[in-house]
Amino acid sequence: MRAMPNPLVVMKFGGSSVAGAERIKRVARRIARERTNGSDLVVVVSAMGDTTDELLALAAAITDDPDPRELDVLLATGEHQSATLVSMALQAMGVAAISLTGPQAGITTDGRYGKARIAGIDPRRVRAEIGAGKVVIVAGFQGMSVAPLEAMDNSPTASDVHAAEMTTLGRGGSDTTAVALAAQLGADRCQIFTDVKGIYTADPRIADDARQLPVIGYEEMMELANQGAQVMQVRAVELGWVNDVVIEVLSSFEDAPGTLIKEDLLVEQRNKVRGLAHDRNVAKITLVGVPDKPGLARSVFGPLADAGINVDMIVQNVGHGGSTDLSFTIPRVELAKAKRLLEPMIRDLGLADITTDSSVAKISIVGAGIQNAPGYAARMFGTLADEGINIEMISTSEIRITTIIAEDRVEDAVRALHAAFELEQPESEPAGAAAAAG
Repeated sequence: MRAMPNPLVVMKFGGSSVAGAERIKRVARRIARERTNGSDLVVVVSAMGDTTDELLALAAAITDDPDPRELDVLLATGEHQSATLVSMALQAMGVAAISLTGPQAGITTDGRYGKARIAGIDPRRVRAEIGAGKVVIVAGFQGMSVAPLEAMDNSPTASDVHAAEMTTLGRGGSDTTAVALAAQLGADRCQIFTDVKGIYTADPRIADDARQLPVIGYEEMMELANQGAQVMQVRAVELGWVNDVVIEVLSSFEDAPGTLIKEDLLVEQRNKVRGLAHDRNVAKITLVGVPDKPGLARSVFGPLADAGINVDMIVQNVGHGGSTDLSFTIPRVELAKAKRLLEPMIRDLGLADITTDSSVAKISIVGAGIQNAPGYAARMFGTLADEGINIEMISTSEIRITTIIAEDRVEDAVRALHAAFELEQPESEPAGAAAAAG
């Protein structure tokens, strides 16, 4: 009788999990224990602790305008360190292991430095190392783009040559690496180990009674992540959803049940509001006196898109006297770049002025079906009003209501909304849950 293959598990450990020799040894012990249980393992690691920020600061000390290619080559070294050290720790314990960079693991990307997207994964090297009985440690957050080289005078065949370039996937890119590998390899599980036990109804550092969720649907998790919840990266959740990869978020520091991110067939029967998310990395821009005519929005947002600046919420006032005001939000870290692009428009497009505000933040309630249930928007706005918190902008989707408020009132808003929607109360098990689980 043919033996059944070992289950394949992809495990990802974040920067706090591998921040120093003792934590790396603890991670290695956890990996070894899982290996002893009979699983084949692919382990994705982030850079140690604050290594990425330290490398960025070092680059900034050299130049205020680092070359994007060189910056990606530099930042990728953080994950290289983690991967080799975890592999060494396993080998010292007698566990066969090998470290691979993202390119060595077959990960290819598009050519956008700093924000690359995974184009494909060739799994042959990883499968071969697993077949040789090794735990495969992959450096997350990175891949290799392949683009044609321009013709060179001394090489008649240069147009056929391709340049392999290191690229990075942006903040949280190691999550994306792990989920993409799990999808390509057909893994039985994809586990994300971090410094919290799972997904909570709100940031437990602000809401003392925040409750851990045992399960959350992909769509709800994507909204929470997109609105500021930092436990999971948006693209990783999207990849899991598209490829039906069940993601389990667990603590690196204790053995405790985590949160499953998966297709939730009972989502409509659960609480309408599942959680809160907040984001301080927000800046508000207002274009004053925008001529009210076709094509102006494209003239404004086209250059921002070309510069890779993500525009979030957009509010345009009703036009009066042939002009209107247009407000929108962007990541605060992109404000200086956006201002450089927008200031020439005062003259070119005939704007009256441009104002900016970097002292705002956004807060969102998220839950499947809240738009189809009356009263949730009114309760949210009323709660903020009772706290004396002014709402500057509002945005909604089918499962989310988001407001822009003053940054210094974010924690007050989180605590008030958490109480107003009774998110500290355990959810009753939806009818039919046992049958669905079975």
